[in-house]
Amino acid sequence: MKVIGVAGFKNAGKTTLVEKLVRHLTGQGYRVSTVKHAHHSFDIDHEGRDSFRHRKAGASQVAVISKERTAIIHELRGAEPPSLEQVLAQLAPCDLVIVEGYKRDSHDKIEIRNLALNHPGLAGDDPTVVAIAANGPVPGAPVPVFDRDDVTALAQFILRHCGLVS
Repeated sequence: MKVIGVAGFKNAGKTTLVEKLVRHLTGQGYRVSTVKHAHHSFDIDHEGRDSFRHRKAGASQVAVISKERTAIIHELRGAEPPSLEQVLAQLAPCDLVIVEGYKRDSHDKIEIRNLALNHPGLAGDDPTVVAIAANGPVPGAPVPVFDRDDVTALAQFILRHCGLVS
């Protein structure tokens, strides 16, 4: 399983790029999974649902299984969240995992920049940044720069970088 990250600051366009990459790569027949890091609490379960009631009653894990999808909700209840490596180990086999966030972890990453936001760059200071996807030129960039809307070129770079094509 190959892993590439998409990292950057808030509102840089990470989720939009991941969505476009997944659509493009799965359209080419690749099996792609994603991991998303959230800096805040989130809920995939809603009040009134049976699974919500199970969780609130104290279940440490709740599995919800249907004909269309499955989900396992694990309540941390004060424990540390799993590391990226632990999460990756739990995923089903696939060709490529695209990781959104986890910008301080050690996997290779594509830095996404929205130049209008004037955030500091990651490339250069972070040796795991292997390319930049930006909404304009990045003079003096220490790694290849792609237009963040040129998903075809960026996907080809990722496939080559990860050894999925030669």
